[in-house]
Amino acid sequence: MFFKKGNLEKQVLEIPKEVKWCKKCVISNQRPRITFNNEGVCSGCLNTVFKNNEVDWNDREKELITLLDKHRRNDGFWDVIVPSSGGKDSGFVAHQLRYKYNMNPLTVTWSPLKYTDIGRYNFEAHIDSGLSNILCTPNGNLQRKLARLCFEELGDAFHVFVLGQISYPFQMAAQLGIPLVFYGENGEAEYAGDPEFADKPFKPASEWVRQHFKGITFRDLLEYGLKHKDYLNEDDYCASDLIFYEPPSIQRMKESGIDGKHFFSYYHKWTPQENYYYCVENTGFKPNSERTEGTYSKYASIDDKMDGFHYFLRYIKFGLGRCMEDAAHEIRDGHITREEGVALMNRYEGEFPKKYYREFLEYLDITEKHFWEVVDSWRAPHLWDKVGSEWKLKHPIF
Repeated sequence: MFFKKGNLEKQVLEIPKEVKWCKKCVISNQRPRITFNNEGVCSGCLNTVFKNNEVDWNDREKELITLLDKHRRNDGFWDVIVPSSGGKDSGFVAHQLRYKYNMNPLTVTWSPLKYTDIGRYNFEAHIDSGLSNILCTPNGNLQRKLARLCFEELGDAFHVFVLGQISYPFQMAAQLGIPLVFYGENGEAEYAGDPEFADKPFKPASEWVRQHFKGITFRDLLEYGLKHKDYLNEDDYCASDLIFYEPPSIQRMKESGIDGKHFFSYYHKWTPQENYYYCVENTGFKPNSERTEGTYSKYASIDDKMDGFHYFLRYIKFGLGRCMEDAAHEIRDGHITREEGVALMNRYEGEFPKKYYREFLEYLDITEKHFWEVVDSWRAPHLWDKVGSEWKLKHPIF
């Protein structure tokens, strides 16, 4: 098997064939929707300069208070929904909204594929800090089969979690009549994406398929699986099992007063390390006792055993793994230098997530041989060379 042409995964078709690395951080032009200026600086670094030099955060907080006052209720009912796993970022948002801005947030959680012990602990500690929560755990048999479908055809088993993480909160918002939904950071701004959507307070639903769902709707993905996969059939689910995998229609969202995904990072300067310290103090958050495979950090994306394979497959597809995500942001935040970031990349980037490998194979019900066939099918020819029996990146950052 060799590189997939993106029949379903549309992002891989838009990646430039000439690899360029940002001159200020450790990200390349292989990230979907990223842009570089004429000096070779990525849109993520440029957005950081904009935030540091041009944004008046006092004015942004006033905008936030005006928005919250518009939605604030006095009848005791929830007035804002915060999608939250109990992690440092969503925990920071929910706790700030409740205890600094006197809102009444309902946190909603789309269950991880397989909870880690620390993930479950932080989820419960987050609730115990004074936050109401509704946890949705989808049909497990269907979830596993959809995860396998996403692994094979989108190069990302974790995508089935993304579908629910985005869609479920808005289904709940529409059903409960809570039009304000607050996420943490805007990925287009914080991780380098489309500049058109970097400095915006919310992202409209019309952009979600392109920016979150890899260019394909859930219904099209499901239809493909039913037609082409012998392990997936209509007996695996009933109609209600599918509701939370896709957002409400744009018409229903308009009727419910929902304008899109609001981002706390638009109103508050977003620094993941500071969010971590805040949640340690206020929501009982605990980091892992050891660093996360593929990077050097201990406190980001630690609630799902399957999470490491999302970053590993991204490394295969785009040459950008988990260490890049941490190092690029910390370089922009001034916590480490680019030289230190490059050194960390050389040490940890692309590390295989072996800790939960067997559980990943069992979860998807696949063999080790099939795993590597799928992995290798996503290696783009302009990124990878096979030297003997070993794959090598053609244009690594070092």
